[in-house]
Amino acid sequence: MRKRSGLILLLLPALWLLNCQKPPTYELIIRGGQILDGSGKPSYLGDVALNADTIAAMGDLSGAKGKREIDASGLAIAPGFINMLSWANVSLIEDGRSQSDLRQGVTLEVMGEGHSMGPLNEAMKNEMRDSQQDISYEIEWSSLGEYLEYLENKGVSTNIASFVGNGTLRQYVMGYENRPAEPEELEEMKALTRRAMEEGAVGLSTSLIYVPSGHASTGEIIELAKVVSEYGGMYISHIRDEESQLLEAVRELIRISDQAKLPAEIYHFKASGTENWPLLEQAIQCIDSARARGLAITTDMYTYEASSTGLNVLLPDWAKEGGHQKTMELMAQPGKRLQMIRETEFHVPPEKILLVGFKNKAMRQLIGKTLAEVAAARGKSPAETVTDLIYEDDSRIQVVYFSMSEENIKKKLALPYMAICSDAGSYTNEGVFLKQSTHPRAYGSFARLLGKYVREAKVISLEEAVRRLTTLPATNLKLEKRGALKEGYYADLVLFDPQNIEDNATYEQPHQYASGVVHVFVNGTQVLRDGEHTGAFPGRVVRGPGWKEK
Repeated sequence: MRKRSGLILLLLPALWLLNCQKPPTYELIIRGGQILDGSGKPSYLGDVALNADTIAAMGDLSGAKGKREIDASGLAIAPGFINMLSWANVSLIEDGRSQSDLRQGVTLEVMGEGHSMGPLNEAMKNEMRDSQQDISYEIEWSSLGEYLEYLENKGVSTNIASFVGNGTLRQYVMGYENRPAEPEELEEMKALTRRAMEEGAVGLSTSLIYVPSGHASTGEIIELAKVVSEYGGMYISHIRDEESQLLEAVRELIRISDQAKLPAEIYHFKASGTENWPLLEQAIQCIDSARARGLAITTDMYTYEASSTGLNVLLPDWAKEGGHQKTMELMAQPGKRLQMIRETEFHVPPEKILLVGFKNKAMRQLIGKTLAEVAAARGKSPAETVTDLIYEDDSRIQVVYFSMSEENIKKKLALPYMAICSDAGSYTNEGVFLKQSTHPRAYGSFARLLGKYVREAKVISLEEAVRRLTTLPATNLKLEKRGALKEGYYADLVLFDPQNIEDNATYEQPHQYASGVVHVFVNGTQVLRDGEHTGAFPGRVVRGPGWKEK
């Protein structure tokens, strides 16, 4: 009895300390939400606590206190979404709020599809100045790393990252010359690639239907990709053909991945043109076979049946290979112009080509019309109209091509290695951005996945969709402490209503924000509160695995 009493006396101080210990306090606790951690595992109800820029705790935090608390009842809590192909590189200079993406839950813009904002020489800077339209800006950087730091210092609401584009490397060294690189030119491109990787580029990108990116041979790309492999980066490509030669183009990407020994991703994976839709299944089989052999091949897509690029892609290759200025010079020659018209090829009918962007303000009355409508009004053939419009506008002219299959969209979304992108800028639906139209994917690609294809069509589960938007791309890019809800990870979070998230942008009225995203945090700072921008700019440069601090 005496021993037992002594034991109790010894335990009393410890029990007293335990009872008097204060509950943990956090800067913010988000309570009672449906937690989707990015792993794809079943969601659960719980709390998430933040301190500074970090996720500090997760789970049942009923015993903890927050200096500020948010009731997330009825809302999903997910990692911030990653846009694997963003063209926000200029729109963020004009407006760093990145609203059309942010209001869908995007917290990281990954830029640089074949063309990156560095490295730049003086000739390239002059060309960039000449091509500026409604948004004008000073070019205060030369390297890719300097551009990313310029944006961060200027102020952005989302995080930013970039690939280095082989088209930019080629233009820096060789201009628009369509020939094999000389050994010393290839060495210079490799040196520029090394610098970009050490500055934080996440890998090498190509856009092989455009010049000068497409002037590169497979062997040249492999040599650059080998440099990227040394730094742990990835290769990503708008492959050489998305139409009748789709399978050959997919095999080229697989060969580059295999020989350079690095992961590779296909940008906006698709089969364009009705006659080519059946090729998608064979392309998937090619990828699955490569993955079965141990190659890390992945894909991304936007959630629409229409693509968007320049009207000039319809011109024959020889008319584009010297760049836009050379195209204009050739168009001024009657014989060359007639040849262009004869050799213009349509992969979709003219009535399925929608005009959305012009440089010449006088021509913007044509925005929203189809090529077929404009050709009929002018009394000319569609091929003649293509050449006339490009020459009159002195630009490539942005258009929308209705070229894909809804059935194929669902088939692609079912692939476990499919990430999501917008392939568009990130805009505010006011001011300078309203001077042009755009593709609705700029305002809706991510919300459309969660609304149309998860909630309504049930193509994939909500948990799996969030994995595709977060952990999958973060893992592919080898990002540290991003893309998942885990203690110690950066606090990039989105709170959305799974029952009401929806894309509202249409082809006729594209400048409409998505709905259903309630709160967004970037690096622990709230940038969207009750669906409205807070005016905060906490975005940072997210650097790849090869980054070497200065």
